[in-house]
This record gives sequence, C-alpha cells and structure tokens, in this order.
Amino acid sequence: MDYMAAHGLKRARPAELVPGTVSVITARMDYLPRRADAALPGTGADDWQAVEFDRLNRPTEGIVSVYARGRDYHKVLRARLQKLQTRMAGAVGPFGHRVFTDSAPVLEAELAARSGQGWRGKHTLVLSREAGSMFFLGEIYVDMALPASAPVTAHCGSCQACIDICPTQAIIAPHRLDARRCISYLTIEHEGPIPVALRPLIGNRIYGCDDCQLICPWNKFARRSTLPDFDERAGLSGQQLVTLLAWSEADFLRMTEGSPIRRIGHARWLRNVAVACGNALRAAAASEPGNSLRSALAARLDHPDAVVREHVTWALAQGAPAPLS
Repeated sequence: MDYMAAHGLKRARPAELVPGTVSVITARMDYLPRRADAALPGTGADDWQAVEFDRLNRPTEGIVSVYARGRDYHKVLRARLQKLQTRMAGAVGPFGHRVFTDSAPVLEAELAARSGQGWRGKHTLVLSREAGSMFFLGEIYVDMALPASAPVTAHCGSCQACIDICPTQAIIAPHRLDARRCISYLTIEHEGPIPVALRPLIGNRIYGCDDCQLICPWNKFARRSTLPDFDERAGLSGQQLVTLLAWSEADFLRMTEGSPIRRIGHARWLRNVAVACGNALRAAAASEPGNSLRSALAARLDHPDAVVREHVTWALAQGAPAPLS
C-alpha cells in the first residue's frame, strides 16, 4: 500500500489533489445483490448475514467477498456520478469538477463521515443507521462553494463484535486496523507470498473478507441494490475450489471480465485458491473431497510462477499425516 505514503498530504487536502476544489460532494451506493437465495434452506427469513456465514461451513467452496460478485463498482459508480454532475451542470451551469470512486488518494471514509453519510465504525468502515455498511462510496470534487452538511453521531456503543470476530485479529483496537493482517488486503492488494502463520486463518476466503460486516448488528438494515450490475455472477458464488483452481488464464479473464477481481491477475488468484484448498484439505483428510483437492493441487505444482508453486506445495502438505511422536 505504498500509494498511501507516495501521495502524502494530498489525501487530506482536496485542493492539492484537484486545484480549485472548494467543496466535496459525497455519495453512497448500495451493493447487496438482488438474489433470490437470500434465506437459509428450511427458513423463510431474509437473513443474508446468516447465508454468508453459512458459506464458511463449506470448506471446499470458495468465498468471494459480496461486493465483488458482480460488475466492477468503479465503473458503475463513476458513471452514475458523472450523470449526477451533468444534471447539476444543467441546473446551475458548467463548473469545474472531478469524479472519484476508490480510484485516487482520496480519504473517502473520512469525507463520507464528515459529510453525514454515516459514522466510522470500530472496523474503520462507514456505518449508517439506515443502510448498515454494505455500500460503495464516491465523491465529486467541485470548484463551487456548497453549504456543508453535518456529521452524524456514532452508534457503536460498547459493541465490539467486529473486533472479536476478525479471523486474523487485524482490528487491533477500535478504529485501528493492521492491514498486514487483514484478509482483504492479503488476498487482493498483497502481491507476494501470504505469511504462513496467517494462511490457516484465511479458511476458504479467496477474494476479500466480509466477517466484520456480517457480524455487525447495523447490517440488518443493509439495503439490497436496485441495480442488476451487482447480481451474483455464475461461477463467482458457490463455486468449488477444485473448479476455480483449474481455471486457465483464459478462463480467469473470461469469468472475471468487467469484474473487480480481474485486476489481481491469474497468478494471485491461484495463490489465493491454493491457500483455501490447503485449509479444506486439512479438514477433508482422506475423504473423497480430499482426493479431489490433492489432484487439483498436484496439477499446479509446475506452474511457472514461483509464488503459486510455493503455495501449492504448502497446501498439499496440509493433507499429510501428522508425524508419529
């Protein structure tokens, strides 16, 4: 995450990032998919949090973070913010502007909190009493003065469910996150080998992690998106690890076209899936799923990428019998 240091104070000073900026308009966009399988089998409840937690009980299934199962949010939100800017210009005349959505050194969460979109939860994400935290943030930097909106008060109280549930204990204190331990960072931003000590804690999460949001009581108010863009793509939700590990680079590019997942590349994808396979293999032992996992991993032992090979070798070792004492 060197970009955070590289851009320095530009992140906190909008007018240094975009000269002439006087005000910042913030926006949020819900992304919870409009899916039909929102209830656990045998229940009639629309309990999306329970549905997502239940995926952790199926170790041979790969879990992609909810936000990444549909279309790339950068494109969707940026296009909608541009339309908003055009409508504004139609009402007040042309004005200088620039649109952002997780695409530049912008302190999005802090800007959103200061403008009243919500408060910073103890997991550092923005929380809203009306919408939980399952939304994207975006901004329009403008060169005209606008009346400031007031921030809202925090409503986490004594709850620290997000801190307690974090698989790697990456939330080291309220509002303090050690990104080096965060599964979302490790599986998305981190380019090299995943630290060996953290691999077993990743479980079957292959792209991102939602645990701190799944456990948050405020997300019972999370809103389903009205857009088809964030519907779950076939192949990215509920897919078996052995299938995902078998994807060729062409398969990966085809299945992730228009998806935020594509930017990590095929090798990093295989690295992540191999870790999940190793964790599943440890649980499956000598069962039929274990045999399938071993075969799928063995097929990747000669991958040209050294990081992939090392993670595959580690994964296969997770299914080895324990040494006799």
